Amino acid sequence: MKFTLSWLKDHLETDATLEELCERLTAIGLEVEDVDDKSAYKPFVIAKVLSAEKHPEADRLKVLMVDAGDGKPVQIVCGAPNARAGLVGALARPGTYVPGIDVTLAVGKIRGVESHGMMCSEKELDISEDHNGIIDLPADAPVGQSFASYAGLDDPVIEINLTPNRPDCTSIYGIARDLAASGLGTLKPMAKPSFTTQGETSIGITLDLDDERLCPGFGLRLVRGVKNGPSPVWMQQRLKAIGLRPINALVDVTNYMTFDQGRPMHVFDAAKVKGDLTVRRAKDGETLLALDQREYKLGPNNVVIADENGVESIGGIMGGEHSGCDENTTDVLIESAQWDPINIAKSGRVLGIITDARYRFERGVDPQYMEPGLDRTTELVLELCGGTPAEAKIVGYKGFEPKVVDFPFSEVKRLTGLEVSTQESRTILTRLGFTVEGEGERVSVKVPSWRPDVDGKADLVEEVMRIYGVDQIKPEPIEKLSAVNGRILTTLQVRTRTAKRSLAARGMLEAVTWSFISEEQAKLFGGGSAALKLANPIAADMSDMRPSLLPGLLTAAQRNADKGYGDVAIFEVSGTYETDTPEGQRRVAGGVRRGTASIHGAGRLWSNNAKGGGKPVDVFDAKADALAVVEACGLPMSNVQVEQGAPSWYHPGRSGTIKMGPKVVLGYFGEFHPKTLAALDVSGALCGFEVYLDAMPDPKKKATRTKPGLDLSALQAVKRDFAFVVGSDVEAGAIVKAALTADRKLITGVNVFDVFEGASLGEGKKSVAIEVVIQPVERTLTDEDFEALTGKIVANVQKATGGTLRG
Repeated sequence: MKFTLSWLKDHLETDATLEELCERLTAIGLEVEDVDDKSAYKPFVIAKVLSAEKHPEADRLKVLMVDAGDGKPVQIVCGAPNARAGLVGALARPGTYVPGIDVTLAVGKIRGVESHGMMCSEKELDISEDHNGIIDLPADAPVGQSFASYAGLDDPVIEINLTPNRPDCTSIYGIARDLAASGLGTLKPMAKPSFTTQGETSIGITLDLDDERLCPGFGLRLVRGVKNGPSPVWMQQRLKAIGLRPINALVDVTNYMTFDQGRPMHVFDAAKVKGDLTVRRAKDGETLLALDQREYKLGPNNVVIADENGVESIGGIMGGEHSGCDENTTDVLIESAQWDPINIAKSGRVLGIITDARYRFERGVDPQYMEPGLDRTTELVLELCGGTPAEAKIVGYKGFEPKVVDFPFSEVKRLTGLEVSTQESRTILTRLGFTVEGEGERVSVKVPSWRPDVDGKADLVEEVMRIYGVDQIKPEPIEKLSAVNGRILTTLQVRTRTAKRSLAARGMLEAVTWSFISEEQAKLFGGGSAALKLANPIAADMSDMRPSLLPGLLTAAQRNADKGYGDVAIFEVSGTYETDTPEGQRRVAGGVRRGTASIHGAGRLWSNNAKGGGKPVDVFDAKADALAVVEACGLPMSNVQVEQGAPSWYHPGRSGTIKMGPKVVLGYFGEFHPKTLAALDVSGALCGFEVYLDAMPDPKKKATRTKPGLDLSALQAVKRDFAFVVGSDVEAGAIVKAALTADRKLITGVNVFDVFEGASLGEGKKSVAIEVVIQPVERTLTDEDFEALTGKIVANVQKATGGTLRG
């Protein structure tokens, strides 16, 4: 948002300097981004041409003697056709930067004659595009004084960075109101327009909308007999200073109102409007040639102003070329309307139109200023173009009902720590335009129409805080919530970091995939519910919140393969979504391996085969990754069970479920179902897993965080091998668990080292061989001890699986 200092002082009575104004603007939340103090114009002075002689070597050049008021005439070579003795203009001496031609002057020779500067044209000073001659000032212009001061070019330009929640400060009047509330000057009251109307506005208005929120009000006034032409110099200078190009008086008035009052306006050439105006949704296929000379294709989501000719304007965004005002306009329709911010934002984004009107309407324009804004615009049109105004027509506007906030003044202290008295808080809110009703500690505050961003108590606290002074908040150390070395991160945060480190240590690379996937992919992985659909997706294939990390990881692996990197191992630790409630969001560690990307290495290499690498990844790679995450998160692995079976997107015979107890599911792993890969258009050897970090039970609290001393037995560990004949449907994990529970104190490990199936065992039978590690603790075990322990192991396995010791 740009404005000039003099423009601001049209609304603010203040003696503050430019530096004080900028400091206060930033202090109250209107951060100053840039200040152009117009110092570039300081070197230019008013000078008088004493003589103008023909150049001896060039017919079109003249040699001027110019007096800059110091009694020391300088010689200047000039080619302007209007250069003459007695002319008073703007002089630039050597060393001066001339903005219009982007040149720094130096003493030079032109056709053999020295020139000590130049007399400038309006184009060379960036005043206008006029380059037909040098600036010709009145004869009484003060020679020797600053040209910038004389011509009004020394008006500083201030640019502030507005946050989206401050639509009131998209106007210079609103900025002045904030500064006055902060105590830096007095807000000048706006004079009420005093013109007299004649007759009625003959053109009718119809609001043909299925939702009245799309256009809550529409005002129109006909002004007859206007004479359009260039706007006055003061208005052109202000518009140019903020980066706008003056067009003509009628258009410049609407641009001026947009920045001065924050009220975007539009003018139609009444002679080009056929019949009455209708505010409606655009029809499919309708087009509009807009004022920017581009044609836009419209649809039902766009609200337009139309007549019998068709669409004349995109409501609140941009007018049409057909009904635009030019030098032949004699009768004009001035429009002042209210539009739905959400619809304006969506329409502007879809159509790719960025205008000052859209910028304001999508943030919220003061609804109560709709009719006064129409009157103020009419007054400016009459002042600059003349004419006779008709009575205004206002359609659809039902008045403004202010929001009321129940506000205890104690909230200021609670939320900010500032000690602001009740009376001072009341005064600040009143100066900002809020209406405070009631006495005592708790009051009702009515929110003014120009502050749609204020909804609750915290917003009012913010208003008090920024005007009282954010710099008044004294820094204080954060209260210590625990002792030294106390825990800072939550269990889930710790496990998230631990899971990432453990997977990275296994040679996997971290990926970050989209949280949005297509509906087809969501349904494929158990999601796709209506509650998890995005209201405004960024792309058609990103319509649903993901129920699983695997779709994104699988497609990412395929993209790598398509680019020649087929052996990839990637993981992600992030959120998945089962419902639209906070409880339905899960923290998951997921990973995918493709090709030969096992933990032992990838690719074809002679040494890989000996290490188990070089072969396609399978279910056991995924199982190892998943269990590595579980173990890294600190769960007791003796309580972790692996069962056959997994969700439908895994291969039914090459997948498994990780559990802790009969009910707590920690995750799934396995190779993927061919139908799943086909649906995702993914190919190759692929395996993956997902571990639910939020499903893991919290670790038991320890009496102390100090690590216990290392206690190693001095006795030699002993290994015993057992082979059990069991049914072919019995899982090896059941045998391992049964053997472990035979004596948890002595048995420290059980490993499966051989599986045999053959006719000698009988149909439906298999032999599973395990190695049991026995660690004596208190004494050396005798043969009798081993016999007793062996009996327990065999009995436990037989009871759990029905297996018998193989002879």
